[in-house]
Amino acid sequence: MKTLLLLLVTLSLAHAADPRPNFLLIVADDMCWRDIGCLGHPDVKTPRLDRLRSEGMYLNGMYSPAATCSPLRHALYTGLYPIRSGAYPNHTHVEDGTRSLFTYLNDMGYRTALQNKEHVGPRASFPYRHIPGADDLTQTRAFVTEKAEQPWLLVFASNDPHSPWTRGPQDLYVPSELTLPPHLHDNAETRAALAAYYAEISQLDFQVGALLDLLDETQQAQNTLVLFVSEQGCSLPFGGKWSLYDTGIHAAAFLRWPGKVAPGSESDALLQYVDVTPTFLQIAGSDPDKIDTGRPDASGHTGFDGQSFLPILLGQSRHLRDYVFSQHTTVGVNGYRDPYPSRMARDERYKLILNLTPQNTFWIGGIHEDSVFESWQRDAQSNPQLAQRVDWLMHRPEIEIYDLETDPLELTNLAGKPEVQAVEERLRSQLDAWMKQQGDQGLPTELDAPQHQSGARAANAGRKGKGKAKAKSKAKARPKS
Repeated sequence: MKTLLLLLVTLSLAHAADPRPNFLLIVADDMCWRDIGCLGHPDVKTPRLDRLRSEGMYLNGMYSPAATCSPLRHALYTGLYPIRSGAYPNHTHVEDGTRSLFTYLNDMGYRTALQNKEHVGPRASFPYRHIPGADDLTQTRAFVTEKAEQPWLLVFASNDPHSPWTRGPQDLYVPSELTLPPHLHDNAETRAALAAYYAEISQLDFQVGALLDLLDETQQAQNTLVLFVSEQGCSLPFGGKWSLYDTGIHAAAFLRWPGKVAPGSESDALLQYVDVTPTFLQIAGSDPDKIDTGRPDASGHTGFDGQSFLPILLGQSRHLRDYVFSQHTTVGVNGYRDPYPSRMARDERYKLILNLTPQNTFWIGGIHEDSVFESWQRDAQSNPQLAQRVDWLMHRPEIEIYDLETDPLELTNLAGKPEVQAVEERLRSQLDAWMKQQGDQGLPTELDAPQHQSGARAANAGRKGKGKAKAKSKAKARPKS
């Protein structure tokens, strides 16, 4: 009897001590990767994010496959690039039958939840428990402690620092004392906006600290993999959002996994958001190479576009990809005027951006109808150099080539220069192959965007077509989205 009892206790303890880790994925909202203290920013104060970086690995080569919130989140959760999944305009959804990280982990016995910002659909493809709000962790605590024997995935999707920048310690940053980066025009309006934006980054930092404290308080820190990603750039002119410059699509990514990932380590390997889902699945005990995503590419392949970067985390490899790709769809964005589709291919040093309709005007309500851009236009009347930058925000050539090693802010377009001809040909070949694999037809795909948006917003986008935008800018009451 004692032997049987001892066996039952042993089996119970073994069941309670599931060796698979929990996953905490923290997603910022409209944040430039450079705007973090530990990455060298001279002004922004982010002690909790700095702590996370020091306790794990900095994935310096992480890139987003899209320049707006909804497509990149779909890619992050599905392991598929946006055009293949159907989720490529903003306020979008994947095609029916597409599966996600939540689907796979639920099937593997995990509990899954997403807190705060959703921005994905349909629900059948994303079967998570939704926890409302970002600043109250009462329901969060209940979720992570619900069943001690069952591992969990929690996606914490903050609304910070998405505009309007009204949250956080507004008195922490004095506009006149800020150090402006060279890609921004220095005037009072820009400084005031930056100070408010930085305050919301501090608000996000508080949230990250509260989550890390919750793991400590519930004694789950040692068995929880934490990944933070900065999402995309902010909505300032040249702030990164709605463009394929590194200010936007290069993401800050910190991954902590105690006992597995060396604290303070760093990797420059090229990675994409689509690589996160296969990586998490391999860590959880699945073989990502054998998974059917429910959405075939143009060749009929139903596996992931992403690849597991677990060997990089464990220090077994330094390389995953030769190239990363990204796309931006303007149709359907609030305040757009003309279709202005862009595509991007990048290797470790060079980037090619293809603007498919350079004859059109690039116009986004969140940039061009905002008081900051209007102040730039005013100042440009007496500043020829600024006038050129302002014009660049509306008119760009078909091809842009940048040497990120010598020009990290992408201020000098090298397209057409003899010294980069071979680079341009190589990157264009890679980009063309990627677009073909994704079923991306360029402008026809752009014009079909309203069919891939949700509800009334899709109908509204279809009515607008190429007409003038009705949406007003965020500075004139632009909603969080």
